[in-house]
Amino acid sequence: MTDLQYPHDSHPAPGTTVEVAPGVRWLTMPMGGGSLNHINLYLLEDDDGWWVVDTGLSIEETRDYWHQIFEQELGGKPVIGVICTHMHPDHIGQALMITEHFQCPLYMTRAEYYQARAFSSGGPSHHTNWIGQQFYQRAGMPAEYLEALRKSWEERSASNMSMPEMPAGYVRLQDGNVLTIGGRDWRVVVGSGHSPEHACLYCASLKVMLSGDQVLPVITSNVSVHPTEPLANPLMDWMESHDKFLNTPADTLVLPAHNLPFFGVRERLRELISHHEDRMLAIEEHCAEQPATAKELLPVLFARELDPRQMMMALGEAIAHLHLLQHRNRLERTLSEDGCYHYTSIDPDLLRRSHPDSHDAPSDGPVLV
Repeated sequence: MTDLQYPHDSHPAPGTTVEVAPGVRWLTMPMGGGSLNHINLYLLEDDDGWWVVDTGLSIEETRDYWHQIFEQELGGKPVIGVICTHMHPDHIGQALMITEHFQCPLYMTRAEYYQARAFSSGGPSHHTNWIGQQFYQRAGMPAEYLEALRKSWEERSASNMSMPEMPAGYVRLQDGNVLTIGGRDWRVVVGSGHSPEHACLYCASLKVMLSGDQVLPVITSNVSVHPTEPLANPLMDWMESHDKFLNTPADTLVLPAHNLPFFGVRERLRELISHHEDRMLAIEEHCAEQPATAKELLPVLFARELDPRQMMMALGEAIAHLHLLQHRNRLERTLSEDGCYHYTSIDPDLLRRSHPDSHDAPSDGPVLV
């Protein structure tokens, strides 16, 4: 693990804020149990109000903490804009509440806003139709897995981890846009892979980046192929985004959505790139011995038994690695008589690159981030 510098030892208590840079305040909101039990959110102070960056889950506890923030932490000024870095439920869950409460606009990139609207509007689910059945069958999963997954998602919806209702309109953010807030310019830097068009904010005068889930110091954001877009290549987008973010100045304070604020953005990005390259090489080595399905490759990537929802994320991540290897002409995919995709290594240079005894240890499990 790369040595990063953490200027803060702990998170703010829910309902309170901590100033981490002039005009930038940090707060946290709960995310339930497990090792990942919080999300970091941020406030940017403007002359006549505040901008909220990400909003937390759509649960009563988070809503109540927000009202505590409104009453005690804003100095009597309103919220005048809400920025959501991307469309995942822990980032957009209170966007409707806050924009309705203050009658202020929501700012998002186009792909994130409309994907959030699409997922929040109901309609057919890949957990219950032939698209999902075919996707998971071809990944090597038995038919009963889809039923277990359906039950898992029903429990997820009951716990308010499902997609919330979105505001009826938004202001579009694009890569390179500049928002002037409190006399300081915040440039929009868009990445992809974890989500379709993830917006980060960089302020050169403060040497601060609000990175959302695009760059995290400890955990690795989930990068998955889903049944809704079964031929996607998100890991290619993710790796290209990391190359782009390596241009971030080395002395930048990164304010992530999870874990603690940190210095060492370039070191962390190189570590993430190296990690995924190592995982792909381990997959190639495995598939050189015999063809394998995505399910059969899970022990290469993950160390422990997975429940149905973790299995869904793990399969998505495995397929993302496989699709990038196909794109690089290092794997060949065949649809076999059993209805599964089998992957075979085809790069004649693999023997020279191979180092099967010195890979990173498999991860404990995928993280829902």
